[in-house]
Amino acid sequence: MAPPNNPANSIFNLRRSSSLEKYFDLSNGKFSVKGFPLLYDVPSNVTFTPFSSICDSSASDAPLPLLQRVQALSHEGGFLGFSKDESSDGMMNSLGRFIDRNFLSVFRFKTWWSTQWVGTSGSDLQMETQWVVLDVPEIRSYVIIIPIIEGSFRSALRPGNDGHVMIFAESGSTQVKASSFNSIAYVHVSENPFNLMKEAFSAIRVHLNTFKLLEEKNVPSIIDKFGWCTWDAFYLTVEPAGVWQGVKEFAEGGVSPRFIIIDDGWQSINHDSDNPNEDAKNLVLGGEQMTARLHRFVEGEKFRKYKGGSFLGPNAPSFNPQKPKTLITKAIEIEHATKARDKVLQSGATDVSEFESKIKKLKQELDDMFEGDESNLSGGGCGSCGCKAGNYGMKAFTRDLRTKFKGLDDIWVWHALCGAWGGVRPGVAHLNCKVANCNVSSGLKGTMPDLAVDKIIEGGIGLVHPSQADDFYDSMHSHLAKSGVTGVKVDVIHTLEYVSEEFGGRVELAKAYYDGLSKSLSKNFKGTGIISSMQQCNDFFFLGTKQIAVGRVGDDFWFQDPNGDPNGAFWLQGVHMIHCAYNSLWMGQIIQPDWDMFQSDHVCAKYHAGSRAICGGPVYLSDSLGCHDFDLIKKLVYPDGTIPKCLRYALPTRDCLFVNPLLDNKSILKLWNFNKYGGVIGSFNCQGAGWVSKERRIKGYPQCYKPVSGTVHVTDIEWDQCMEAAEIGEAEEYVVYLDQAEKLLFVTSKSDPIQVAVQPSSFEIFSFVPMKKLGRIAKFAPIGLTNMFNSGGTIQELDYNEVGARPAARIKVKGGGNFLAYSNVPPKSCYTNGAAVASEWSADGKLTLNLPWIEEAGGISDVVFVF
Repeated sequence: MAPPNNPANSIFNLRRSSSLEKYFDLSNGKFSVKGFPLLYDVPSNVTFTPFSSICDSSASDAPLPLLQRVQALSHEGGFLGFSKDESSDGMMNSLGRFIDRNFLSVFRFKTWWSTQWVGTSGSDLQMETQWVVLDVPEIRSYVIIIPIIEGSFRSALRPGNDGHVMIFAESGSTQVKASSFNSIAYVHVSENPFNLMKEAFSAIRVHLNTFKLLEEKNVPSIIDKFGWCTWDAFYLTVEPAGVWQGVKEFAEGGVSPRFIIIDDGWQSINHDSDNPNEDAKNLVLGGEQMTARLHRFVEGEKFRKYKGGSFLGPNAPSFNPQKPKTLITKAIEIEHATKARDKVLQSGATDVSEFESKIKKLKQELDDMFEGDESNLSGGGCGSCGCKAGNYGMKAFTRDLRTKFKGLDDIWVWHALCGAWGGVRPGVAHLNCKVANCNVSSGLKGTMPDLAVDKIIEGGIGLVHPSQADDFYDSMHSHLAKSGVTGVKVDVIHTLEYVSEEFGGRVELAKAYYDGLSKSLSKNFKGTGIISSMQQCNDFFFLGTKQIAVGRVGDDFWFQDPNGDPNGAFWLQGVHMIHCAYNSLWMGQIIQPDWDMFQSDHVCAKYHAGSRAICGGPVYLSDSLGCHDFDLIKKLVYPDGTIPKCLRYALPTRDCLFVNPLLDNKSILKLWNFNKYGGVIGSFNCQGAGWVSKERRIKGYPQCYKPVSGTVHVTDIEWDQCMEAAEIGEAEEYVVYLDQAEKLLFVTSKSDPIQVAVQPSSFEIFSFVPMKKLGRIAKFAPIGLTNMFNSGGTIQELDYNEVGARPAARIKVKGGGNFLAYSNVPPKSCYTNGAAVASEWSADGKLTLNLPWIEEAGGISDVVFVF
C-alpha cells in the first residue's frame, strides 16, 4: 500500500499537536506511568522518548486505518534507550528495577521455542525474555516492555540483581558495533491487557515497518481444514507408499484429510563424508539428519523413483503398515546403545568395545531391514530426476494422490530455513555456498540443552550467500510448485542467528533471507502457502513476517518425555498447552496461531482434541499408520474434512495472566474464544510440570499432578475483542452447555461464577449462548451439535422471525448428529430441509433433533422451530 497522502499527514500533525495526557515520565531515577513509579534506580544513561518523537508514521507502508489507530494512541507509548562510552557488538544495561509487582512474561527456553513465566521482581525474569507485562493495579492498568530492533541490533531482557531488569542488545557480528540506542525497547500502557498487546505490536509495526500484522495478511485455507502430517508416523523413513497408505486409512475411516504435510525425510540430503551425488541411506530418527546437507533441490531418491499410476491400478504394490514402527523401534535400540556407550566414556572408561560391537550389530540389522523390504515403485524409471513427461517423481505422486483422494486440496512439504538442518552442501549446487561455523548468543546459555543445537554446532551450516537468497528459495520452491506441492512448512528458523558473523550481523542476514523467502512465496505458493516453525524469537516476528501469516505457537507435541520420565506422556501435554496459549498473546498479533499436530490414539488425545477444538487454528494429526481413534477425530472434523472453527484464536482469561497454571497447585488454564452466535471458555488442568531455572529444563512435579478447582463466568469472555461478538456480550441471559458433563446451566452477567473441578489432563468446554425471547412465552437458545467438541461452531446461520403468525427460529447447521437447543416450552412444529420432522423435548428444556449429513448440501441442514 502506498504511503499516506497529504490529508492523512495533516491528521497526524493535528493529533501530535493536540493536548494529550503525559502517561510516562523518566526523572530522578524513576520511570513512572500516570504518576506512579514503575521502575526505580533507573541508570542515568537510560532515556525515554515519546512514540511520536521517534516514529515518523508517514514513512510507514501500513494501511491508513492502522496508522490512524496507532497515532491516536501514540501518547500511551514510547521508547527506552541507553548509551555507553565504548561501542560493542553486545551491550548490557539496566532499565531500572521493580519488586513486589506481578508480571507476566514470555522467554526463550530453547533457541527455537518460547513459553510463559510469571514472578514479582526483575530478578525473577528469565534469560532471553521477549516481553514483560507489569500489573499496575494502582491505576487499574497494565504496562508492557518489549525489547525490539534498532539498526542492526536486536534485544532481549534478562534478570538482574536486586530486582533490576537488564536489557541486552546484540548484533551477532563482532564487525558490527554501536554505543547508543534511542529505541531499543518499546513501552505501552492500557487498561485492558488484550488491547495492550494489540496496541503495542501495532505501534511497533508502524515504527519498524519491517513486518505486517495478521489483520493485514491473507491466511492459507488450511486453517479451516483437517490435515495429516507424516512426522510421527515415519520420521525420516517417509516414502510414497507410506504416505499413500496413511491418506487411504483416513479416507476409509470417514475423515479424509484436506491437506497433508510430508515432513522431514523427503529431500535429497547427505553428509559431508557421503558421495556428493547420492542420498544418505537408511536414516530413521530425528537427529541423524541434523549434520546432513541438501545436495540437490529436488526430492530424494525415494520419491524420485515413484512411477505415476503405481497405486491407481488393480495390481498396486502392497505396503506393510508395521514397517515404519519396526524401523523406528530398531533405530531407538541403536540410540539407546549409543547413549549407554557415551555415558560410559564420560565416566572415564577407555574400553567400550563391547558397546561398539553391539552398536555395529544393531546397525547391520537395521540396514538388513531396509534392504529386505524395499518398495519397488520405479517401474524401470531412471530414479535420478523427475523426467519422462512428469510420469515420475513428486509430480506424478501428487497427481496420483489428487486423482484418488478428491478432497485433498493441499500437499505441503517440510524444509529448513537454510534448506536442510545442515544447510546446503557446498559445491553441489549453482549457488555460492560455504559451511559457516556457529556462534551461539550468550543469552542462549541460560536455555535448555538441546540435541539439535549440539548437532548444528558440530556440523556448521552450509549457508548460501545472502545475496542469492532469492535464487536459493526459488530454486527449491519453483520445482515443488511444478510438482504439485502447494505450500511449505519452514522449520529450524533460528539457525541464522548462529552464522551471522560475516554477513552484517543477525538482523541484516535475516532481512536478506526473509526477503528472499517472501518473494518466493509470492511467486510459487500464492503468498500464503507456509507454516513457520521453530521460530519463536522476536527478530523473526519483527523481520520475517511480511508474508508469513501462520506459525507454530508451541513446542512440538511430545507423546512421551525424551528424557525418560514415564509420567511425561501426561504432564508434557499440559506444558504444550501453556506454550500455545500464552505465546498466542503476542504471536497472534502477527500470525495465525498454529497449535501443532497431535496423535489421536495418545493417552491424552482427548485432552489435546478439546484444546484444538477451540484454538481457532488448523486441526491436524501425526497419527502412525493403523493408529487412529476415529470416534475422537469425528468430534473435531466433519466428513468433508472441514472443521467447526472458532472465529479467532484462543487466549488465556484475565485471571490466568499472572498465575502459573503448571506449578501453583491451584490454577486452571482457561481459554476464551468466540463462535458466530456465542462464546466459549475451555478450562484445562495443566498442573504437573514446569521450568526449573537452575537445571535449565522442564520437568515433572508429581505433587502438582492432581485435581484443581476454579470458577468460570460469562465475563471471562472478552466480548469487546470481536466486533461480531460484542452484541452477544450484552445479552440479558445465557444458556451454558458443558460439553463433558453434558448439562445445561443458566446465567446472567450478574450471576455467581460457575464452580468447576478438573481432573489432571482433563478439561471442560463451556458454550455460552444468548437466550432469545420468542413471542410472549417461549425462550430459546441453540447449542449446536453436541457430538462435536465445539458445538456452537456448527451453527452457520441463525435468524429469528415468524412462520405464518407464529414466532420461529431458523438455523443452518453444518454436520450430522445430535442437535441440541434449549427451549422452555416445546415447539409447535419442527422442519428439517423443508420437511416436517419429530423433535424431542424434555421438561428440563432440552430440545433435541438428529440431523443427517447430506453430502449434496455440503453437510448443511436447514432447521426451523415454530413456537
